[in-house]
Amino acid sequence: MKNPWMSMYLSAANRIANTARGHATAAVKREAAKNTRQLTQVWFDSFLPPTGKPRRSRKAK
Repeated sequence: MKNPWMSMYLSAANRIANTARGHATAAVKREAAKNTRQLTQVWFDSFLPPTGKPRRSRKAK
């Protein structure tokens, strides 16, 4: 015969563990995406010279 208390305990433990794993996986993916964006920006900045700020047009009086 199955123990209903053990079953409820394990179900709750699995739910908590899966939630924690999901949060950790999401954090790792966010960090990887941020690092990829930063690396791409560094490469573009090193190959393309920075341009000056665009001049503001004068308004007619």
